[in-house]
Amino acid sequence: MPPTRPPYPAELKRQIIELVRAGRSPSELAKEFEPTAQTIQNWIRQADRDEGLREDGLKSDEREELRRLRRENKQLRIEREILFKSSGLIRSGDRREPKKIFAFVKAHQALWPIATQCRVLSVSLSGYYAWRTRPPSKRAKVDMDLKKQIKVFHTRSDSTYGAPRIFKDLMDMGIRVGKKRVARLMREMTICGVSRRKSTRTTVKAHQDRKAPDLIKRDFTVATVNKLWVADITYVPTWSGFLYLSVVVDAFSRRVVGWAMASHLQSELVLSALNMALYQRRPEDVIHHSDQGAQYTSIAFGKRCQEAGVRPSMGAAGDCYDNALCESFFATLECELINRRSFRTHKEARLAIFSYIEGWYNPHRRHSSIAYHAPIAYEKLHQSQA
Repeated sequence: MPPTRPPYPAELKRQIIELVRAGRSPSELAKEFEPTAQTIQNWIRQADRDEGLREDGLKSDEREELRRLRRENKQLRIEREILFKSSGLIRSGDRREPKKIFAFVKAHQALWPIATQCRVLSVSLSGYYAWRTRPPSKRAKVDMDLKKQIKVFHTRSDSTYGAPRIFKDLMDMGIRVGKKRVARLMREMTICGVSRRKSTRTTVKAHQDRKAPDLIKRDFTVATVNKLWVADITYVPTWSGFLYLSVVVDAFSRRVVGWAMASHLQSELVLSALNMALYQRRPEDVIHHSDQGAQYTSIAFGKRCQEAGVRPSMGAAGDCYDNALCESFFATLECELINRRSFRTHKEARLAIFSYIEGWYNPHRRHSSIAYHAPIAYEKLHQSQA
């Protein structure tokens, strides 16, 4: 690599500038002296700024001050970003844990200088490098193994599971670990579950003459399967318009035993969901609880219930608590699937909902209300104990 050329003497610059101002051209002077014509032009512009001759420029001392302020501003931005990013580790009044801070520094070394992080977070640089070279403790090794397994379960749930359900997954594998430890490791991994939001209702109030009585009075407790089914309808937004989903859920196991999808809200939609449930379960004297929607009070639906020996039950109009169990399923569906996806077509939405219900929710999705079992597993457990 050739050596860097030393700067031109200040006196040389000054004399050449005077010659240009006296009428000589930069290209003419470049032939006589070493600087290029472009370099001479740069000198002229800077001299004009220094002497206040160019309104759009800055003097040399002002330019240096601007550079200094920009460097300081950049440094302050970095420090603010470090403090903001590490706010979960360092709170006022909390006991400082250097190991966690060192782990944070290591994880962000490609983003910010290590020395800057250590200074901002008030840990020693030598302590950080000592921590880096120290072999991990037995507990740290166990934590690393747990994090790998936590990542597997979190990914399998499509990033919907929080600490309680992942804790149950680990327990079912025979891994003894505390729920708080799982929550701590998930915080360190910056992963979490999803939170539910209130679902949107699609009820169209029906004629009062065909309204069935409320047989459950908000008591969804049953001792076995096929004693109480709850049903409702929700809508799924797509780029092609709404797709409507009707479900029938077994109150004992929370299993979706019947479902149907359509682009309309006619009674055929709820009839299809009921027929699937009847075909799969073949119940005796089951209660079918729903809201007072026109689909459930239709003549066709009432006739089908009578033929199958199903006792219809309906909650109060417009009261979501009267059908809270089915509302809970829709809230979970929206939180874990619908609100996290954008569907172009009805076909795309149908496939996603089918995969969610039959490929995830029924066989794998854990429920706090049934001791964190999945619906199918809970039914099998109940059958084995019967």
